[in-house]
Amino acid sequence: MHRIEHPRRWLSAGVIASVSLAVGAVFGGAGSGVAASQTAPTNRTPPTISGTPEDGQTLTASDGTWGGTTPLTFSYEWRRCDNTGGSCSAISGATDKTYVLKALDVGNTLRVHVTAKNADGSASSTSVPSAVIKAKATPPPTHQNGCPTSGSGTVSVTDVSLPALLMIDGQNASPTPITKSTTDLTIKIHVSACNGRPVHGALVYVTGVPYSQFSIPPEAPTASDGWATLTLQQDRFFPASPRQQLLAVFVRARKPGENLLSGISARRLISFPVRL
Repeated sequence: MHRIEHPRRWLSAGVIASVSLAVGAVFGGAGSGVAASQTAPTNRTPPTISGTPEDGQTLTASDGTWGGTTPLTFSYEWRRCDNTGGSCSAISGATDKTYVLKALDVGNTLRVHVTAKNADGSASSTSVPSAVIKAKATPPPTHQNGCPTSGSGTVSVTDVSLPALLMIDGQNASPTPITKSTTDLTIKIHVSACNGRPVHGALVYVTGVPYSQFSIPPEAPTASDGWATLTLQQDRFFPASPRQQLLAVFVRARKPGENLLSGISARRLISFPVRL
């Protein structure tokens, strides 16, 4: 009867060593090192563009998402395309993450071409086109036909210009009627413009006609309610006639700094009752 030997008893030491090396190569033995996988960039989601598509505004590129060995570095190329996103061409010097829109971009769209790079290679991806770039929004005019377009109530005379004109639309005198014993005559003149808004700061001039019935006071500015107050003293030629029934007064309203005979100035001849 023959005795069966255990296999390990007849395997040579060399064979065992060869098998051990093969197993270690497949599974990795204790103390052995396995190098990590190195891969070039791959795009997972494309870059996008954010910002207001309007001349003068700034667009900003996002990188999108990428696979590949880190670290990754990114470079940018902005491209101007037609209004459908086609026929694109690179914009000279536009290689930053942001881009300030110009008048040349109006009516077109933009894309951003992003390139990712690492030690193992590079890859690129391009965004979808932006919305069509609009012209810069024009702020609403602050004045129209010489008048402010905003606000209500009193308007400063400095905010009124041609073709608007001042209007002398109110007057009163104290005392009234004017008598031979009147020594001081107070006249109030109201000035408006821009569809009846009271004017502040207009200069008002008054003088009796014919002259030398009452003194000529200095010009007086209109207050915030549009009224100017001027005081005249009786002069040597009042009354102009023993049967005088009216005192005629020449009135001028003007904008400071403008020529007395031009600009937005207004003139009017008014009268007040006289009882002698």
